[in-house]
Amino acid sequence: MINEKYTNDYDIERNSRTAMLLGDAVYKILPSCHVVVFGLGGVGSYVTEALCRSNIGKLTLVDNDIVSISNLNRQLYALKSNLGKKKTEVAATRCLDINEHIFIDKRDSFILPENTEDFFNSIERPDYVVDAIDTISSKISIAEYCFKNNIPLISCCGTGNKLEAGKFEITDIYKTSVCPLCRVMRKELKERKIKKLKVCYSKEQPIKTGSRVPGSVSFVPGSAGLLIASEVIKDLSAQISL
Repeated sequence: MINEKYTNDYDIERNSRTAMLLGDAVYKILPSCHVVVFGLGGVGSYVTEALCRSNIGKLTLVDNDIVSISNLNRQLYALKSNLGKKKTEVAATRCLDINEHIFIDKRDSFILPENTEDFFNSIERPDYVVDAIDTISSKISIAEYCFKNNIPLISCCGTGNKLEAGKFEITDIYKTSVCPLCRVMRKELKERKIKKLKVCYSKEQPIKTGSRVPGSVSFVPGSAGLLIASEVIKDLSAQISL
């Protein structure tokens, strides 16, 4: 049954172009879906944007950072007017300005191996999880929890020091190559007997800059984020035929 709150003329018009391609999922599946997004930086901000515009009903947004000057070159929420504001607050305000029906659960926290289980126990069970963070131990911890609890997860594996936005692809972690982060992830996951993990990664060799801080550009993280969001929406929408 189509959710009644999406049947007024405004919401039908707002979602009409998406419904042309996704069909009934826009009204029957996606508004009831809960997605957790870890990290609201260059990748996660674009993931969140696309999920919100696709009529996802609930987003749990996890990031303990504020908008800073160094974010201005690539992050969706990074505007001079937002400097110093919590990313979760800025993200929530923007999402609600797009879709007033969406429910946003803001979590100003940093996920570590020691608090991962407690975090998931504190929220409604998600239909999908997006890992858009950089800390390897946290990425592994999220992957381990989701694998053990049969929660769909997609993890972004490195957009820093790269220029080729078109080289990103979605695959299983054990089918990846070239990417140094994926190499570390494969080893750690194998040791934990985690048999699969959907990832977004690139075969492009990272550019050596001589700095410990990774270089970034405006178009690479966003491209990865939109690719990840497309995979989430397609996977969730597929439930309409089950």
